[in-house]
Amino acid sequence: MASNQIPMERQVRLPALARIPPLAVYAATILLSSFLSFLLQPVIAKRILPWFGGTANVWIVCLLFFQIVLLGGYFYAHAVMRLPARFQAVVHLGLLAASLAFLPLDASPEWKPSPRQDPAWRILLLLCASAGLPYFALTTTSPLLQAWYAGTVRRAIPYRLFALSNLSSLLALLAYPVAIEPRSALGSQMTWWSAAYVAFAILAAISALMRGGFVAPARAASARAPESTAVATGWRQPALWAVLAGFGCAMQIAITNHLGQSVASVPFLWVLPLGLYLLTFILCFDGEGWYWRNFYRVAFAAAVTGMGYSLLFLNPGVDVRWIITLYAAGLFIVCMFFHGELALRKPPAGQLTLYYLMISSGGAAGGLLAGFAAPNWFTGYFEFPVFLALAAMCALMLHYRGHWITDIAWTAVAVAVAVMASTYIQAFRGSSVDRVRNFYGGLRITSDGKSMAMIHGTTNHGAQFTAPERRQWPTGYYGQASGAGLALAELRRGPLRAGIVGLGAGTLAAYAQPGDRFRFYEINPLVEALARKHFTFLADCGAACDVVLGDGRLSLEREASQELDLLAIDAFSGDSIPTHLMTREAVRAYLRHLKPEGVLAFHISNWSFDLAPVVARIASAEGLTTRLVASNGDPDRLTYTSYWVLAGRDLRRFERLSSPLPADQRRPWTDDFSNLLEAVK
Repeated sequence: MASNQIPMERQVRLPALARIPPLAVYAATILLSSFLSFLLQPVIAKRILPWFGGTANVWIVCLLFFQIVLLGGYFYAHAVMRLPARFQAVVHLGLLAASLAFLPLDASPEWKPSPRQDPAWRILLLLCASAGLPYFALTTTSPLLQAWYAGTVRRAIPYRLFALSNLSSLLALLAYPVAIEPRSALGSQMTWWSAAYVAFAILAAISALMRGGFVAPARAASARAPESTAVATGWRQPALWAVLAGFGCAMQIAITNHLGQSVASVPFLWVLPLGLYLLTFILCFDGEGWYWRNFYRVAFAAAVTGMGYSLLFLNPGVDVRWIITLYAAGLFIVCMFFHGELALRKPPAGQLTLYYLMISSGGAAGGLLAGFAAPNWFTGYFEFPVFLALAAMCALMLHYRGHWITDIAWTAVAVAVAVMASTYIQAFRGSSVDRVRNFYGGLRITSDGKSMAMIHGTTNHGAQFTAPERRQWPTGYYGQASGAGLALAELRRGPLRAGIVGLGAGTLAAYAQPGDRFRFYEINPLVEALARKHFTFLADCGAACDVVLGDGRLSLEREASQELDLLAIDAFSGDSIPTHLMTREAVRAYLRHLKPEGVLAFHISNWSFDLAPVVARIASAEGLTTRLVASNGDPDRLTYTSYWVLAGRDLRRFERLSSPLPADQRRPWTDDFSNLLEAVK
């Protein structure tokens, strides 16, 4: 590595800056950069969500972008540290200056996709053009400033700054859904983020000036220690750094998917695994006292065995809170083990940026495997049992010492977990008639001999009797007493024109009669494929039944007015709420397709959110009245308890069939503002 010593006669003393300890500047810069980088992700993703539709797909592509840029930022830090100190400062000052040209943060509507464009590439290009360089500059900060600190201050402990970086990320993770999103519109969030980024750029510039010797920080010359010239030898140690980091990231994503799709759909549940993941980084890199190797070895073996056992033998009737607690504790122990072993292998300061580059590479690889490859490789949510078994095998290799008692014990753990994981996957496959999966989620078809059902995660998306005489009965949330069933019956004065956002099994097609026109909008092509393969609602439809693939709102915005009698919004998956379908702008797009006497019907059945007031506020802001239709399920007719909100200009015909919604003075949701927290039951 080039010498980084700056002769005192070449340093420039600025009295105000010279009194600031380097650690204070570096810590403040890292704290702010990590907070802003974690905050940018939900802000910019929420901004473009209404343009592209499909929350799962948009978030996945956004996460891919941020993972790639993060890796690029760590590579930049590693490369810059090969330069002399003054060149490091000049190069980084140039990057900071260039990034300011991207402010204020925003995304131009010109990036909205056309019907035939690939939305994934469009999103990646949009993010590059809107926030690419500022986010890149943020990602370089933690590894670069830690290396600068190690080369500036004698007996420095730079890895505590890494713990500080993760602490700041954790604060941003908790602050956005709890304190920021509920209290400010998206435009204001972008404005404040841009202002905070300017403050970050100033702090980062001061850090660069200190590093380059353009300003002499307090105690600079006497405190500065010579940097290690050690370099990594061979590939085994850097590869191990990447593997340990990769398993922690992959397990966090795998357990998040398993909890949300196979255990319970709980609001903001994703925050818990990600928060625990960041917490283990904080504990393991803050000091030497948090990771007790012998304890966590035993705890790791117990955790992976316990989670493997739970896959097969946990009673479905167990309180979901206990299940979530079990997996949260298991994730914490597993991540403490991998991140603790990673922290014990910290290299000298001369290899610090390589160390972080490999950590970032491992995290990116783990994220890509669990978040992007798994939906294409697996037909179900199998990444959790697969990575659980691989984690146990990794621990076996780490602990293999040639001591036969210990080696046999770890081998038994790895084999037992692998057997339980394999048995779970085989049992899952045997419990379903068909299984498919893509970026929109996993779907499976189940049968009890009397009926077929389409399941997405833990949510039923439609069922049908197999007996010919019952095959056209409307089932599920769409029985004759449901909001959709009542609306179709009351609106029928002749041939009906109906639009349905969300296909499912196609159950609402059972209401179609000759002369009607039913038009379904479905974002997931696999849903249509399964609906036509395993159900006959569309095939037996007594009218013209079309299926339009693509996000429902975007499709409706592109089409000419359909002059609909009814437009049903039924695109929710359990407690996954596509907020872009429940805003004032969305309702305006819907109203353009309705006849003057037409009705909007929102299906809001779910366990965790009370969406009736949300719909009522939006409808009232657009001059509509609303009614709530609640219906009980009937097992004999295979219908479930359902809740629908009807909205229209004149709903007097529904007064005897529904109940009014109370006035709500809270702020209606828009593309610029939504607050899921206020809707939690």
